[in-house]
Amino acid sequence: MPELLIFDCDGVLVDSEPIANDVMAQHLSQAGLPTTCEEARRHLVGLSMAAVVEWAEERLGRPLSRDWTSTVETATCAALSRSVEPVPGVVAWIDRVEAAGCRTCVASSGSMEKLQTTLGRTGLWQRFSGRVFNASMVERGKPAPDLFLHAAARMQVDPACAVVLEDSVAGVRAAVSAKMRVIGFAGDPETDAVGLRDAGAEVVGGMAGVDVLLGLNRNKKRPGH
Repeated sequence: MPELLIFDCDGVLVDSEPIANDVMAQHLSQAGLPTTCEEARRHLVGLSMAAVVEWAEERLGRPLSRDWTSTVETATCAALSRSVEPVPGVVAWIDRVEAAGCRTCVASSGSMEKLQTTLGRTGLWQRFSGRVFNASMVERGKPAPDLFLHAAARMQVDPACAVVLEDSVAGVRAAVSAKMRVIGFAGDPETDAVGLRDAGAEVVGGMAGVDVLLGLNRNKKRPGH
């Protein structure tokens, strides 16, 4: 067992990716960059909003409006507050991990407003009270290692003793750069499992697979790759 398990939020703790990326695709399209939800998921999952803006403006060849970011974040939080749910089984799984002696925290590219919305609606905000870190706290967001290193430092754990649970390629690259072991969570069929593996993650399709990799269930076979 690692000393610290660092969770990404969207797609790992909360089933928010379809909702958030649908909103993102709509607003990118309205800004003049036609984008489907599938394209948003393929290119933007795991990135900070600043990185999303950079990506969009590079393709548009011009800046987005000054209020574009705040408009997207407001619309995203509104959509999530109506319907986001925890990833199936994750709450009971966190119980078992913590009972086994592993400390936990969250390190996400999402804004604090978004994290309060998703974790709050799913009952996880208080669970991780004081242990939620986001990209606004560091100079560079994912795929840079800054956020994961910041989380480990705040939790007073050596990065080599931490494991990251991620569902995005950008997040896996960040964890690898931070010299942390990273498990790629591909519980959603739309997740880029091949991309996660190529970026350096040990990929699993559900929490049972994470159990095996962390040694929580010695009777199970190691999941295939």
